[in-house]
This record gives sequence, structure tokens and C-alpha cells, in this order.
Amino acid sequence: MTDHVLILDFGSQVTKLIARRVREAGVYCEVFPFNCGEERIRAFDPKGIILSGGPASVTGQDSPRAPQIVFDLNVPIFGICYGMQTICEQLGGKVEGSDHQEFGRAAVDVTSACQLFEGLWSEGDSPQVWMSHGDRVTALPDGFKVVGVSEGAPNAMIANDERKIYAVQFHPEVHHTPDGAKLLRNFLYNVVGCSGDWTMAAYKEQAIRAIREQVGDKRVICGLSGGVDSSVAAVLIHEAIGDQLTCIFVDHGLMRMNEGEEVVNLFREHYNIPLVHRDASELFLGKLDGVDDPERKRKIIGAMFIDVFEEEANKIGGADFLAQGTLYPDVIESVSFTGGPSVTIKSHHNVGGLPERMDMELVEPLRELFKDEVRELGRELGLPDTLIGRHPFPGPGLAIRIPGAVTREQADILRKADAVYLDAIRKEGLYDEIWQAFAVLLPVKTVGVMGDGRTYEYVCALRAVTSVDGMTADSYAFEHDFLSRVATRIINEVRGVNRVVYDYTSKPPGTIEWE
Repeated sequence: MTDHVLILDFGSQVTKLIARRVREAGVYCEVFPFNCGEERIRAFDPKGIILSGGPASVTGQDSPRAPQIVFDLNVPIFGICYGMQTICEQLGGKVEGSDHQEFGRAAVDVTSACQLFEGLWSEGDSPQVWMSHGDRVTALPDGFKVVGVSEGAPNAMIANDERKIYAVQFHPEVHHTPDGAKLLRNFLYNVVGCSGDWTMAAYKEQAIRAIREQVGDKRVICGLSGGVDSSVAAVLIHEAIGDQLTCIFVDHGLMRMNEGEEVVNLFREHYNIPLVHRDASELFLGKLDGVDDPERKRKIIGAMFIDVFEEEANKIGGADFLAQGTLYPDVIESVSFTGGPSVTIKSHHNVGGLPERMDMELVEPLRELFKDEVRELGRELGLPDTLIGRHPFPGPGLAIRIPGAVTREQADILRKADAVYLDAIRKEGLYDEIWQAFAVLLPVKTVGVMGDGRTYEYVCALRAVTSVDGMTADSYAFEHDFLSRVATRIINEVRGVNRVVYDYTSKPPGTIEWE
């Protein structure tokens, strides 16, 4: 039986990174909100529990607490930041506000050995970590000892080896704590005793069985976007139930160059999956006419997609199930107890369910996976690397890469510029080094001279970022000569652009989607 580790979410913006690190270590885990209820926790039967960080102060009135069952189950516990503070507060220790806050890189001095970092750190070591706290633990509960200190936290790491409860004031899950993944792995293997049997091959077989059990002999339709998520979901479901699946591909006219044709060829010719292709570009562009607010664009595209999809579904006689490529980060964000920015950032996703008029049950075989795990599953299913390795392309497509109102002319200009840019990146051998690269057509025109003529055309901005986890990102450091060559190609090959600029903006921690 696969080991289960539970992560209780107290609202940290990086809780899902804890889950990623646990999954990367080969251990299955899920994230529940801290107030999910004791019955749900007991039913999950966790072998270990991790308490996340959070924005609240333990000293505040009505601040979140871990359910008592967390301590009654007698399983190993690991508290992170706020998770550490609520452990101490609930078990008889003390937490107070501090005049010495710590935010960013810091060092912790290891003062004593413990099972948590056995084989990783020794007394006298000073590993680098990432701190983010204003409060600090000032008194420990009975049975705990201090195993690490920092400049702003006299109890930066604490341990109770007998009860197997450990806690740290820093965030081991983020990339800025270099040994953080190893520390979490130590907890999972040295403390919890996990077997590490979470593999994608095993998940694939488990998912196929679950799809067959859920669907039986009924029909499923899948909204195919051409992206990684919906494509992997479609191929997985087809492997499970064959021609009981029909895919509907709604082309809204805002896709990348030749993407529509690639989707049709891959699924009709290569996989022989029943596919309905609807070119609805005129309809979508008509609805977007004059709309310049990006959130309104998202909502219009989302609503129109459902309408067109439903229309095509009715033409083929409908179905009992609707398949979606919902991922685990979407699920986590949709149940965030803080009601944070993800609620609106992901507004084009349909995580919360379907309109009442669509009387279908959802099939979401990727609901437990992160993006990198979806790519791994895609490889397990034999999908080509050209699709699996494709950069993220959010649902609204080119509409949100054209600030202001969208026209077909602008979409065509941007599509060509984006294709030239990506082609140059591929030819330079840089595509796989970059997490996401794309062009943006700015809503301004500039005067220029091309040959012997004066031009008045658009400015195109280029963006490329690197990222480990999709939570933070830095602009990619292209060589100047490369950017010069790309700019020359775009101006020469794309009529309608006479200026090209590069965006050096980085993505700060806490933002969820990069567009």
C-alpha cells in the first residue's frame, strides 16, 4: 500500500511547493486546509503530517490551529514556520512578536544533533535557509529541545525525538534553502519511514483503473485545448476506455502559429482519437471587439468556450462525463482558506465544477498531479517531446498578450512574431533552458524608417524567464547578439512591427501565473 503524507495548509503562498518536494522524493501526499475536519484526516490515514507556513500570527485572536487529531494520531509531525509556532502554542510553549524580523536569506547555527538532519548537518554547521517571520518561539513545550538558532530566532529548529515532532522557523520547501529538499527527504525517510513507492508508472495504471471504474460503459467528452494538460488527460482516458471518448477542440483564433493543425493531426492521425474540430475564431474575436480589460477578456473567452463546447457536444448526442485537465495546484488554490489572489488569477479555469445546465459528471485524471508530473505521465504514455516540453500557454492565449482591445490583424501579427522568436530560440538550442518565452504586441505604434520609407507600426516586446517551480522566475540572460538577431528577423519577417524590445522583469515570490 502506498504511503500517505498529509500537508495541512495554513495559507502559505508556497504550500504547494512542500507537496512538490514530497512528491519529488517519491512519496504520495495531499494538501488539506487546516480546518478540513478530523474525520477527513483520519480517513486519509497519513503516515506523517506536515504543517505549512501561513500569513497569520499565532498571537492573534482566532488565528488558525491544527486539529487535535494531528497530535492524537501519534504519527511523525514536521512544522514549518507558522506550523512550528502553532505546534509550540498548542503543546504548551510560547510565541511572541519580535523586534527582529527575518525575511530572506539567513543562516542557522546547528547546536545539537537530532534525527531530522542526521547525515545532513552536524553540530557547528551553519546552513543557508530562507526565513519569513515576524513572530518567534520564546519558550518550548515539555519534551522539546533546541537544535538550531538564527540571529532573529533563538529557537530556529526544535526537536522531540521521542514523539517524532520536529519544527523549523524557515522554509525548506523553497529553492532558496539549498538543503531544504534533503531536509524534507530526511523527515520522510529517516523519521516517517516512507518506502518511496510513488512512481508515474504506478500512477498511470492506478489512474486507468479509476477511469474505467468511474465511467463504466458510458461516454466521455474532453475539451481539448492543444496544451500539455488536456492532451495528456485525453490520451490517458483514451487508453482506459478507447472510443467511448470524443475530444472537442474549440479553436478560438488566439493560438500560436500552426497549433490548431498540429492538434488535429496528432489526435486524429497519430492516436486515432475521435475528434470534433470547431473553428470559432470569428465568434470569439467578435465578442472581444473593443474589450480592453484583461480580466473581462478571460471571462469572455471562458464563457464562450463553454457555450461553443456545449453546442458541439449536443451535436454528437452529448455524454455522461466531461473530462478536464485540472491539475493539483488548481485544486489547492481553489480551496485556499485565505481567499487569496489565486481565486481571480485562475478565473479561466473551471476547477469548481460546471454550469448547472451541463448535466455531466467530471473526470479529472490529473487532479492529483503537478505540472512536472503531468509531463512525466505524458512521456509514460508515449506523447512526443515536442508537445510534452512545450512552454506553458494559458487558456486565453494571445488575447492577454495583446494589451488593450484585440483585433484579428493584431493577433496575426503577434502570432508571426511569436513564431519567429520561438524558432530562433530553438535554433540556438535554448528552448529547454527556458521555462516560458513569448512575444507581446504592445498597444503603441512608433515612427520608423525602413529602407527609403517611413513606417508607423507596432512595438513588439519579448519575454523569457527561467524558473525552478513556476512560483518565482528571473528573466533569461540572452546574449546581446542573439537579441539583435531576433529583432532583425522579426522586423524583416513580420509586417506590422518596426520596434522590438526585451522585457527584463523578474517574477516576484507569491505571484502564481506568469503571463
